[in-house]
Amino acid sequence: MLKPLQANTHQSVKASSGSAMDPFERYERGIVLRKAGLFNQAVEEFEEAAKEKSYALKAYAQMGLCYKSGGRYEEAVLAFRKALKISHATRKETVQILYVLGRTLESLGRVDETLEVYRWIRREDPSYRDVELRIGQLSMRKSLRQPYPSSSQDSWVGGMFRSWQGFLRQSK
Repeated sequence: MLKPLQANTHQSVKASSGSAMDPFERYERGIVLRKAGLFNQAVEEFEEAAKEKSYALKAYAQMGLCYKSGGRYEEAVLAFRKALKISHATRKETVQILYVLGRTLESLGRVDETLEVYRWIRREDPSYRDVELRIGQLSMRKSLRQPYPSSSQDSWVGGMFRSWQGFLRQSK
């Protein structure tokens, strides 16, 4: 039942569109499509809205959310970074976008970049959401990581073992 509802939502939004929509209409259409789970179509609308400078920040942030919801994390990171480059972003908007960027980077396992983002947020707003907790967890995880590759083929221990085996073969 959910699929026909999404298709109908897309059809009704598409049918209501004019040939020359303004950025506000594009942005609003994108919101409706994103909420309906139609991420690709929503991104198309946000891309059009982003052409207008006054909608670029919100549109890129929404594109990032669409990509993230669709499991396209690398593209989400790029969209969030584009949003952060917009010069008229308020401090509050910047922190909000940085937070979703951090969560996306965390999903990708990019610990160093995530920590950098969360630490920036903490400097701007020390009590923002769960940033302090996330910094603690990621810092602990980072310190617990093994400093050597886990594969015995690539680790220095593996190299020592291979050298020792070669030495034993030669001495026989």
